[in-house]
Amino acid sequence: MSIKHPIISVTGSSGAGTTTVKHTFDQIFRREGISAVSIEGDAFHRYDRAAMKEQLARHYAEGDPTFSHFSLEANELETLEQVFMEYGASGKGRTRHYVHSEAEAAKFGVPAGHFTPWEPFTETSDLLFYEGLHGAVVTDTIDIARHADLKIGVVPVINLEWIQKMHRDRAARGYTAEAVTDVILRRMHAYVHVICPQFTETDINFQRVPTVDTSNPFVARWIPTPDESMVVIRFKNPRGIDFAYLRTMIDGSFMSRANSIVIPGGKLDLAMQLILTPMILKIVERKRRALA
Repeated sequence: MSIKHPIISVTGSSGAGTTTVKHTFDQIFRREGISAVSIEGDAFHRYDRAAMKEQLARHYAEGDPTFSHFSLEANELETLEQVFMEYGASGKGRTRHYVHSEAEAAKFGVPAGHFTPWEPFTETSDLLFYEGLHGAVVTDTIDIARHADLKIGVVPVINLEWIQKMHRDRAARGYTAEAVTDVILRRMHAYVHVICPQFTETDINFQRVPTVDTSNPFVARWIPTPDESMVVIRFKNPRGIDFAYLRTMIDGSFMSRANSIVIPGGKLDLAMQLILTPMILKIVERKRRALA
């Protein structure tokens, strides 16, 4: 953690909805005049698309069907921790982009399935914002979680997560349902051992729970809408959270535990604005006082 150069980390698996949460953060940053430098978890994958296919084939041949982008060894997590450490110490760092599509290829001038070159952050900033798979990983050799000042988990119930992934990967990336299912199966080991443990490290978890039948996510024709969902918001440390105020401001909300409030799914953006804005302003004000 760093008072002078704070870091916010949003963590969730593929299909969890972290990109949607990032949009809410962007709105807060823009409204409050906060300069944030953003980095993506995909930038820290170890292999480009072709090399990843080779690695998958090699692992299958060696009897390991669990290797995936979720796996620790498939990512440059030491590099990610170094970026967090460098930014926390000096406000500097570097990043790159993984190019997913032809549209992104046109934007970045790099073929789809490849990385752009590593480049240093070019602007001074109030904070660093990370969104990806591994923003709160702790192992015997790395501890990314300890460097972040605010850690957010985005964790829909797993059937909803799979539905969202199926629809996104088929619509935006052109994958077949069978291909997406194979990816989900391959990732389950790392999901249990790498992704889930991070949500005990996060300060706040947002978990969307559908109120419609999602018992077979692999044949679901539609993603449940926000109005067909509830969201459980869990605070690791509820001290200082004004739950009475939140319940007054968010119609239909209720407390399920002393550290958890449940809200209608359509109120998620409002809840995030109410909860996160004062936290972000506190982090930035603490930074500015330290630098004064």
